[in-house]
Amino acid sequence: MAELVYDNTGRLLFTEEMKKEYTLLMPQMLPVHFAMMARLLENEGYKVEMLNTSGKSIVEAGQKYVHNDTCYPALLVIGQLIDAIQSGKYDVHKVGLLITQTGGGCRASNYIHLLRKALKKAGLEFVPVVSVNLSGLEKNPGFKLTLPFVRKAVFAMMYGDIIVQTSNQVRPYEVTPGQTDETIETCMQRLLDEMNQGKGLSLPTMKENFRWIVQAFRDIPVQGEPKVRVGVVGEIYIKYSPLGNNNLEQFLLSEGAEPVVPGLTDFIIFKINNREVDVDLYGGKWIKKQACRIFEDYVKKCQRAMIEAMKEGGFRAPGTFDDLHRLIKGYLGDGNKMGEGWLLTAEMLELIHSGTPNIVCTQPFGCLPNHIVGKGMIRKLKDDYPFSNIVAIDYDPGATKINQENRIKLMLANARELAREGHAAQEEAAHTPAGV
Repeated sequence: MAELVYDNTGRLLFTEEMKKEYTLLMPQMLPVHFAMMARLLENEGYKVEMLNTSGKSIVEAGQKYVHNDTCYPALLVIGQLIDAIQSGKYDVHKVGLLITQTGGGCRASNYIHLLRKALKKAGLEFVPVVSVNLSGLEKNPGFKLTLPFVRKAVFAMMYGDIIVQTSNQVRPYEVTPGQTDETIETCMQRLLDEMNQGKGLSLPTMKENFRWIVQAFRDIPVQGEPKVRVGVVGEIYIKYSPLGNNNLEQFLLSEGAEPVVPGLTDFIIFKINNREVDVDLYGGKWIKKQACRIFEDYVKKCQRAMIEAMKEGGFRAPGTFDDLHRLIKGYLGDGNKMGEGWLLTAEMLELIHSGTPNIVCTQPFGCLPNHIVGKGMIRKLKDDYPFSNIVAIDYDPGATKINQENRIKLMLANARELAREGHAAQEEAAHTPAGV
């Protein structure tokens, strides 16, 4: 068993010896993106397992070891990790936990401290917790984010976005059930193999990969009439995590709808842009702003390449980050940046403008900023866009799945009625003689 080593503050460190012996468990948020991230970490020599667990025991573990006034995403993330350790599947003396820290104003930056407190309460304080961050918040001798790894991780996030964006437009119409998911796995494996060989890590090769990813999904046979499109927005964890949103995308598919989920790229650019906004609003070093701007411009260039590849392949492509920024003018200012900030409202505006006025806004308990820019903006959006069909769904330990699904079913019924009215109006216009 690896020797336990602490720093001068009493924090348990993840050591080089632990890297050889320990399995690192990571909570799941974006199934495709995080699966690629886990495999990249494995290629760096870590033993990593992404948790795909679900069930009541996770919520119960969260409620038992986390203060119940804490936000629902924290309760689920910490509950999932502790539930896994207590499941009996792992040697508790050879397991560590991975958790991200953004360094921003969100309580997510403090999940790591809540997790350590929960571990102590559960009698598991000997389990090391590893912070994954780019802000220098915590360091461990056995876990280091090298520049080559960070580069691969950024590319994996971009590849994950185009895979998800294209697959979501194919899965509801696939002739052979499961073919879309098989194609996702094939694309992921090819990309990871390339990156392990040092390939696919330049803008020109990224563009090439974007094109063949699009072609791979375009080659899947599809059938059927266009389905009602439903956008999904909200707090980032609940928006993406099947555990957090009770398998919302799968439910929408089962109800005959086509889920439209904005990608992660805009959120990445949003977080970089916030660093620049901080300097503008509150002061700071111009060199920091300039460095962030260079990074932002690069990611934007990658995003434009992704959008171009999707359009060329005949898929609906999202707008750029700059398009979102223009849409939000007159609604919210750049200073609204806690949680998803103005980006959440902008995503609803983009969905409305791009022909997806039916929207589920996922609202977790305890995330006040997202209630303000989500639920708090719905009335304004409906005033400006009367045809918009937006429902805010609350997610918390006491919310039942059946109530959530019933509210979504009502929204879908309204969406189909609006679609019929729109079709009838088009038919009437088509049969009305000119000049009448």
